Amino acid sequence: MQKQNEEEEKNIDGKQKKSSVVIRIPSYQEVVESSQAKSTPPSLFLPSQSFSQAFASVKSSEFYAPPPPPPQSRETAQSDAPSSTSTPSPAAAASSTKLPASQVSQASQNRNSILVSHRQKGNPLLKHIRNVRWAFADIVCDYMLGQSSCALYLSLRYHLLHPDYLYYRIRELQKNFKLRVVLCHVDVEDVIKPLLEVTKTALLHDCTLLCAWSLEECGRYLETIKVYENKPADIIQGQMDSDYLSRLTHALTTVRHVNKTDVVTLGTTFGSLSNIMGASMEDLARCPGIGERKVKRLFDTFHEPFKRVDSSRQATLDTSVQNKPASPGSSIRNNTESSSLIEDKQENVDDVSKRKKKEPEVTVKSALSAAFTKYSDRVGKRKRTSQVEEKGE
Repeated sequence: MQKQNEEEEKNIDGKQKKSSVVIRIPSYQEVVESSQAKSTPPSLFLPSQSFSQAFASVKSSEFYAPPPPPPQSRETAQSDAPSSTSTPSPAAAASSTKLPASQVSQASQNRNSILVSHRQKGNPLLKHIRNVRWAFADIVCDYMLGQSSCALYLSLRYHLLHPDYLYYRIRELQKNFKLRVVLCHVDVEDVIKPLLEVTKTALLHDCTLLCAWSLEECGRYLETIKVYENKPADIIQGQMDSDYLSRLTHALTTVRHVNKTDVVTLGTTFGSLSNIMGASMEDLARCPGIGERKVKRLFDTFHEPFKRVDSSRQATLDTSVQNKPASPGSSIRNNTESSSLIEDKQENVDDVSKRKKKEPEVTVKSALSAAFTKYSDRVGKRKRTSQVEEKGE
């Protein structure tokens, strides 16, 4: 009983002690003051001392080494060294002096533009260069299209007046450019003789000849060469798929009125180009979606000869004979001339008929079949030689 009473008294005393504990909550000012005091660390040196004075003891320690002396500047070295000439070189002066912003922007624009010689002032071709910037400059060629490409403009009408002009202009270029283009403007009706001379001159001096029949076309040539200056030639070349259907489509769509769906129907019906070429008009007409016009176009394309007989000459001869006025004094002459013309016509017809008998009629089908046979013979010979070499090994 006594023990129980003692335990009860202890429990009562503990409860009284616990209830007497009071938790004190600090005020806002006390919290701010305590945080400010913690945030400011104690200073290592007095405010009156400088950084070098505060850390002066580090220099006396064994771990301190003085820094190396600064290197002499180029200007002091050049001034100390004896020089024969006191004036700087133009390259050094150009590098030391800074160009203004306007000249820098102008240089960057000239890099991306066509440089035109002052000789071309007043040329109407300049009005048609619209998609690329151009600017006048002191250059040897007429148009500078890049660092290693240039162009010379030549009009055939001017070439007839001055035939040696192109030769002297090409000689002025020397070997400073890899690509040298002769842009020839064909503005003459009779072009055979002058164009032949220009072609010979361009070939002999390793120049590329580009013929244009209008000033707009000349401008497009210059713009294209400038735009594709730093690009490979594969971009300009046409890309063609290597599968059989695409090549068949490319071949058959050249025929007028034949589209891609017709090519698919013909390919699925006949299986190959040789079967399509050997099909009759009835077989072609049975294909869905191919009418009479397409059938006639396809059949004529595959079976017409390469060499066509010109009936225009015979028609012109007949009309000239009929349209001649018949005078009473020249009636006998006309009769003799007409008889001689008729005899010449008959002889020409006989010669053509003999040639036709001697030479077989060449068609697209026969030419392609001959080419395929030659190709198959070559492939067979290669296979045989490879087999013989394998057996010998």
